[in-house]
Amino acid sequence: MPFSPRFRATMMTVLLFMMFLGAWHFATRSTTRVATMSPEYAKLMGLTATQGKSAMPGPGEVAEKLAELLRRPFYSNGSNDRGIGIQLAYSVARVGTGYLLAVVVAVPLGFLIGMSPLIYRALNPFIQILKPISPLAWMPLALYTIKDSSLSAIFVIFICSLWPMLLNTAFGVASVRKEWVNVARTLEVGGMRRAFTVILPAAAPTILTGMRISIGIAWLVIVAAEMLVGGTGIGYFVWNEWNNLSISSVIVAVLMIGTVGMILDQILSRLTTLVTFPE
Repeated sequence: MPFSPRFRATMMTVLLFMMFLGAWHFATRSTTRVATMSPEYAKLMGLTATQGKSAMPGPGEVAEKLAELLRRPFYSNGSNDRGIGIQLAYSVARVGTGYLLAVVVAVPLGFLIGMSPLIYRALNPFIQILKPISPLAWMPLALYTIKDSSLSAIFVIFICSLWPMLLNTAFGVASVRKEWVNVARTLEVGGMRRAFTVILPAAAPTILTGMRISIGIAWLVIVAAEMLVGGTGIGYFVWNEWNNLSISSVIVAVLMIGTVGMILDQILSRLTTLVTFPE
């Protein structure tokens, strides 16, 4: 009986993951062997020997650190010693706040731009100038103006989330088939009702695609922003553990960042699927 494509894909994923773990284990093990052998033997073998342990931890050490951090993820021993769960919660809260603010601004403004060529031509120069600016470039101005690191990080998330949603919303609204809009006009459907009953359902997949892109960018930016402002958040956790030379903790944090990012993306992906292919 042939296996299903999903099962074969899952097995290949597991196989690739095991191969990666094996390569990682043997690479760090080989480095450790070189580091602990005698200088004379290393010279004879054409290797460079340094006394001590491999700088890069193996998968076993990272697994032990992961178990240690997950054992008490929400402890707090002061501002510089908090569990990884608390740090992730701070980051998710900042991303969520900035992202929702961007939705409130980007979707209505995108509707106006998509429905009105005049508004598009008027706002397009501002969009083209502001869109290429790196979100982190706004951080010094935000810190100087707002004078609060957490609110400044939220502002940066708002800025980086704004443009993909705004442009995708405008594109989706402008791409709605004119025949549908004309039929609604013929039936004397009002402007507001036409926007919600005709244009919004047709443009929803494109809008949600922009929202999905925005959440990915926002999660990328928050790590860098928290490294700059410090205090709390997963970005600060990574930087603090690097300063403590705890590479295992850094690797665990990187894995957690990737996992949370995947979860956020899958939430938006599922929502897009439900809108595009309703059951």
